[in-house]
Amino acid sequence: MSERLVELLRPLPGQTIVDLAAGPGDTGFLAAPLVRPGGRLVTTDVAPEMLDTARRRAAELGLDVEFRVEDMAGLSFGDATVDGILCRWGLMLVPDMDAAAAEIRRVLRADGRAALAVWGSPDDNDWMTAPGRSALELGLVERPDPAAPGPFRLSADGALAAVLGSAGLTVETVDDVRLVWRSPSLDEWWDAVRDTSRMLSMLLERLSPAEAQAVREGAERRLDAWVGADGSVAVPGVARVALAARPD
Repeated sequence: MSERLVELLRPLPGQTIVDLAAGPGDTGFLAAPLVRPGGRLVTTDVAPEMLDTARRRAAELGLDVEFRVEDMAGLSFGDATVDGILCRWGLMLVPDMDAAAAEIRRVLRADGRAALAVWGSPDDNDWMTAPGRSALELGLVERPDPAAPGPFRLSADGALAAVLGSAGLTVETVDDVRLVWRSPSLDEWWDAVRDTSRMLSMLLERLSPAEAQAVREGAERRLDAWVGADGSVAVPGVARVALAARPD
């Protein structure tokens, strides 16, 4: 997904590229060499802890990167000061998505572009949704509000383009990208999804050991079709990418 976003954005030497909601920074780090000489990559996240991780990774890779704590709904960049924006799986988590899209438009220069990724349908991403659906079937959680910040908030057809278009951005392309989530075993899949899903980790903290085990067993049953003879897991998934430009 990171490679696809950078390929869409096509960063050039001398440009200023901003990676929003960058997490560990790997998407923007692919763009960093492409803006040299003369350009810069600014890696941002609302969580300082995530930027600490990104800083360590950049140091390991020998990359010259600027880091900033930024809220996507209120960026500190000046008007029309950025050539390109990358955002992998961040927009749908911002409480005020319209404000975030407006900020993207504001900071982009004329003809500047933004490449963004969100998740496709929950039905197409069992690797992520299996625990929640298991808990729902067991009556341990309520059905989530589809309009609340979360991974599938922009999964409906046209939703991502609508948010970007309402901010005055010209949406040039929206494509679905098929992925495969791989793990050596169900045990490692469970550890990974538990560690990366705040909602799941909070749910497990309030459940009894028996309830937590029932959630896990139900989730694993949902992935049976994707478990190989050697116990490894390869679950298909779908993400959605969009390229948008500031027209003036």
